[in-house]
Amino acid sequence: MADRHKWSNLRAQLSAKELKKLNVERSARREEKRRNMPLFELRHARAMSPEAIAEALETSQSSVSKLERRVDIYVSSLRRYIESLGGALDIIARFPDGEVRINQFEGIGADR
Repeated sequence: MADRHKWSNLRAQLSAKELKKLNVERSARREEKRRNMPLFELRHARAMSPEAIAEALETSQSSVSKLERRVDIYVSSLRRYIESLGGALDIIARFPDGEVRINQFEGIGADR
């Protein structure tokens, strides 16, 4: 009876068209999740430990944990965190008629 609910059994009952639709939907959900995630998930996705981030930021693991849970964060702190993951932070303002990259914050935190 439990075998009846296995994904492989359910999948075998679907048509090729239904399977393709499921795969497209799953890919779209995966891409959406990849594009939108909190900092701690980004750290996990980049295979970085809290210890490695703390070392790169020259701070404690508890500070990294606090930073990852904050809702309001300094641009300089966010930039340093993203750079410790090997990335670069860009701030983009989106309007109905286009996007503008805000460059006002480029020098912030660079002297650290």
